[in-house]
Amino acid sequence: MKNANYDLKLFLSSKKINSRITELGRILSDDFINRNPIFLGVMNGSFMFMSDLMKKISIQCEIDFIKIHSYIGKKSTGKVRLLSENTLDLEDRHVVIVEDIIDTGNTAKYLMDIFIATNAKSISIVTLLMKSGLTGLNFNIDYIGFEIAREFVVGYGLDYNQKYRNLDSLYLLKKKNKLDI
Repeated sequence: MKNANYDLKLFLSSKKINSRITELGRILSDDFINRNPIFLGVMNGSFMFMSDLMKKISIQCEIDFIKIHSYIGKKSTGKVRLLSENTLDLEDRHVVIVEDIIDTGNTAKYLMDIFIATNAKSISIVTLLMKSGLTGLNFNIDYIGFEIAREFVVGYGLDYNQKYRNLDSLYLLKKKNKLDI
């Protein structure tokens, strides 16, 4: 995909992503057998990951979504806003939060604080990507697809100003050098 201002460099191929999702699906299915968990996708970024992950889950489960906003362009605003809530009752249920990426940890912390108050039986987090060097969380990220460097990636649901979500692989987004015209 071409863009006048940015270069896209392949970071993780769809084949590698799908292989890891198959593995995560098996692990989650084993860990939650006979528990009927609720998989709660964090929109918009997790929609592709969530869809593919659910196809690999071999146990009975339920699915719901929550919409959160915390980014403008490439930067976290530092503030998490809840745009739409989940619709299922989480009390006494096993909840698995499905994230596209854990970058600052702000969204994950915000969600943990919300869902602890619901009296869920357990709360776990699965993320496709986790940026390295993240410290200061007072909870675990239970299932990680890939740990990555602190670079900005797009594709496979992740965006830059709502663009690039439709790509089937993950790409590094690099500003073009103005001398390269």
